[in-house]
Amino acid sequence: MTPGARVAAAIDILDDHLSGTPAEQALTGWARKHRFAGSRDRAAIRDHVFDALRRLQSSAGLGGGKNGRAIMIGLLRGFGIDPSTLFTGEGHAPAVLTDWEQVSGDGLSRASRLDCPAWLLPQFDESLGDQSDDVLEALRHRAPVFLRVNIARISRQQAQKLLTEDGIDTRPHSLAPTALEVLKNPRKINGSRAFLDGLVELQDAASQAVVEALQIAPGMRVLDYCAGGGGKALALAALGAEVVAHDISPARMKDIPTRAERAGCKIQIATPDRLARFGTFDLVFADAPCSGSGSWRRAPQGKWLMTPERLSDLLDVQQSVLSQLPARTTADGAIAYATCSVLRVENRVQVDRFIENHSEYGIEVEHSFSPLDGGDGFYVAQLRRM
Repeated sequence: MTPGARVAAAIDILDDHLSGTPAEQALTGWARKHRFAGSRDRAAIRDHVFDALRRLQSSAGLGGGKNGRAIMIGLLRGFGIDPSTLFTGEGHAPAVLTDWEQVSGDGLSRASRLDCPAWLLPQFDESLGDQSDDVLEALRHRAPVFLRVNIARISRQQAQKLLTEDGIDTRPHSLAPTALEVLKNPRKINGSRAFLDGLVELQDAASQAVVEALQIAPGMRVLDYCAGGGGKALALAALGAEVVAHDISPARMKDIPTRAERAGCKIQIATPDRLARFGTFDLVFADAPCSGSGSWRRAPQGKWLMTPERLSDLLDVQQSVLSQLPARTTADGAIAYATCSVLRVENRVQVDRFIENHSEYGIEVEHSFSPLDGGDGFYVAQLRRM
């Protein structure tokens, strides 16, 4: 496919998404109807689509509209590319720009320039202060690809060497002693020996740093209360913890047994109806449902689906999750609360609210990670009865 044809494909997918189809589903649907497209074409089209979603508001402003064509025109302008070089009408490229499209594009407000929903901008300013604009700008760009080295089986240096032999260049990242940033050939990871043998896993560096921040000792019994796909449960197991994974939606945990077997560790699965059978734990860890504002560059759709009502509902869910943790701990056990959010209202405010209602608890560990640190935005606080 020509570069212009890839832009035309992205326009079709964006129109499908804007009509209500989830982005991944729109991409899959397009690929099934266009089987002639090679892997490089599909990867390039995917990049166009997700670049557009990260920069949806600014692209719509620079392109003069809210449909796929206008957004792609604006996206190219935002990247400093003259859209007329790709909108040629030749072959499968989009039609030539109209006279109006050649001059469209209004001045952008601060919220549009930073691709932040206007109602959320005050929350970012309150939470991040002088760093607000820099963090929002970082969230407009593609996220780095990180690997977590399974240090229970291999060192970070050995993992680097093995990955290099498969053409995957990496470098250590300072956020976590297990973290490798992928510099070359990230799409080869799933077929690499290191990945297939369970020696590395795809996991953001800040997500790894959250686990490292917890006070884990070998043999400690840990409940991953909101386990999801199990990334943090695997990281906890690699540190020597005896891990039980739980999630209110058991279907989210379906891949954990396979991933644990590949990694050479054991993780027990506790569905909500069976959790009480596992007793109490030295540490109960909850990576709670949240706005995902710290990881919007990976899942940009969440940025535009968030509403004041949805955020309010999430705050209630977070407090509900926190309130359920103490009953699962031993008498001298700890609880840990984490989000992939940079919003203070989801982080320290929630912890303070919990302590107001559970005065016997105090904070013993607290960390905030910003996209400016290199990984996603994360927050974690570990609390213990004082």
